[in-house]
Amino acid sequence: MDAQLKRGLLDVCVLASIKNEDSYGYKIIKDLKPYVELSESTLYTILKRLETAKMLTVRTAEHDGRLRKYYHITNEGIKRIENFKMEWKEIMSIYSFIVKEDL
Repeated sequence: MDAQLKRGLLDVCVLASIKNEDSYGYKIIKDLKPYVELSESTLYTILKRLETAKMLTVRTAEHDGRLRKYYHITNEGIKRIENFKMEWKEIMSIYSFIVKEDL
């Protein structure tokens, strides 16, 4: 898969995983596991990129005596998911065109 396309898909997957509730790194990886394999290093790179783009915010809270970072989606992150849904319709239309002769 094209690296740029995969990067965009992973960004939206991470945003979708925190859309309904704040979450932390390990839980995000666990939630995404049935759909996509994601290493910790890849996840934290994505989270940093999304934070820089103001698509999520980060807060630190204590959990079992340790500090844990919780990620919260912003309005920009919600907009990114909505834009992706619109883009996906176009991608599926192109896909249908490409495979129509294979059917």
